[in-house]
Amino acid sequence: MINLPEVGPDDDVSKEVVEHEAPATDRSFARRIALQVLYELDATNHRVGEVIAHRLDAQDTDKKEARYVRFLVLGVLNHLDALDGALSKFMVEWPLDQIAALDRNILRMAVLEFAVEEKAPVSVVIDEAVGLARVFSAESSIGFVNGVLGKLASDAETMRQLRALKIDGELEV
Repeated sequence: MINLPEVGPDDDVSKEVVEHEAPATDRSFARRIALQVLYELDATNHRVGEVIAHRLDAQDTDKKEARYVRFLVLGVLNHLDALDGALSKFMVEWPLDQIAALDRNILRMAVLEFAVEEKAPVSVVIDEAVGLARVFSAESSIGFVNGVLGKLASDAETMRQLRALKIDGELEV
């Protein structure tokens, strides 16, 4: 039996609010929103367009940020099998379906950005992914995300295969 403290209606109960550092760039902000969208899609059967629209409405996003959110979410969904296959090569001890949904989606977004679409340098994207893990995941996820992405990025054959998936233009919701 768990011993929980007794709390009455007149008791002063304080709550802890954890404040996170504001995202440094528009893309950092978009990555946070895209991660929330991908997490919701992982956990529910909600429709992609509705989830994206709801998250964008709930946040104060400009057109550039909204476009990047869509790019990340739709890119991950469009290349899900290839991203998961590439990540699985470097996660032998932890099957992808057994890691936290947040970590799984952080990894997917990062690989999409630096390997498939080459939107930013590998080191920048890995730093951003580690930052997302620091904000949204467990402390142990930080090293895990960094390690998996570092191994994948240093594998020339995997990078070549992923670059072959590059798409042109923006995907439609």
